[in-house]
Amino acid sequence: MLTGSELLAKVKELGDVSKSELVRECGYVSTKKDGTERLNFTAFYEALLGAKGVSLSSDSAGRGKGGRSLSYVATVQGNGNLLVGKAYTAMLDLKPGDEFEIKLGRKQIKLVPLGSTEEE
Repeated sequence: MLTGSELLAKVKELGDVSKSELVRECGYVSTKKDGTERLNFTAFYEALLGAKGVSLSSDSAGRGKGGRSLSYVATVQGNGNLLVGKAYTAMLDLKPGDEFEIKLGRKQIKLVPLGSTEEE
């Protein structure tokens, strides 16, 4: 399987061929148990994006499920609730049932885990 600059060069060299032929010629082919050929389109396109500098790593720090960057901004909902999303709780390794003390300051809210000091 070609990667990096070799992959980009091969794609350019092949020019206007079918997508199947492109994947096959770049080596993204495997054999099924029954002996038939399987074209690995996903692996090919991930390698192609990687060669072009687009990272699809599984590092989800700072990202929600959809891959967007976290804004670190919350909005009060119409019912008055303030929602802290799953991406933030995952970053802090919070689990269902974790409890916090709510500390109100001037125009701020602090959530302090029960049993810890505020400096932690």
